[in-house]
Amino acid sequence: MSTSAERLTQAIRDAARGQRPALLAFFTAGYPDRSSFAATLLGVARAADVVEIGVPFSDPMADGISIQRASRAALAGGASLAWILTELASLREDTNTPFVLMSYLNPLLAFGIERLAARAAACGVTGFIVPDLSLEESTPLREAFDKAGLALVQLVSPLTSDARLREICAASRGFVYAVTTTGTTGRGDALPSALPDYLARVRRASSLPVCAGFGIRRAEQVRQLAPHTDGVVVGSALIEALERGEDPAAFLRALARAAP
Repeated sequence: MSTSAERLTQAIRDAARGQRPALLAFFTAGYPDRSSFAATLLGVARAADVVEIGVPFSDPMADGISIQRASRAALAGGASLAWILTELASLREDTNTPFVLMSYLNPLLAFGIERLAARAAACGVTGFIVPDLSLEESTPLREAFDKAGLALVQLVSPLTSDARLREICAASRGFVYAVTTTGTTGRGDALPSALPDYLARVRRASSLPVCAGFGIRRAEQVRQLAPHTDGVVVGSALIEALERGEDPAAFLRALARAAP
């Protein structure tokens, strides 16, 4: 029987067999309000291969203005890690799409690592992305998550050296998150011209799928990345679609159709 981390990996690889990159869709739990969470999650899950669920945090230092705004609104509405896990427990039978929680470290530590690993696995979570957790400090989380069969996804950037890249990729579970550019999410700049070479370097270092994220918001960017990555992460653009009252599944399907 496969672990949750292996199920996450397989979902990304299954998309690649369809000659397209996997679509990993991020939105902040509790945004635009807590009452819409279930409907938003299931809508996103219908169109995405993996759903990244953001745990709102008061100081989201890696996130751009759109996700910061969503985080503030979600916190003001009472969203929390405990609430998210309770909601996911009630929804796990409604979709087969893997869920990944993206959270800063403090909420996870406050919840308790061993308790979190057991509860997340029981709720159908397949893994975690923790952007402010360095590799050197990740051992307690990784060991607890490994024991529960959960992925602790590691992030790399264009500034990561080859030696460091090999070390981080070896420690990652589920997939490797390749940040496309330095800075925060959602900037909307043109993708760097050196991106294909960078992604090729990450893929050579990793036995897991490599998914690219940060600043991916338009169909032409998905087309541009399709030959070079196993998956693309779309976050800020989806948050902005929710702000406009758009159907998240329709928004994501339009991006997915862009892939060759």
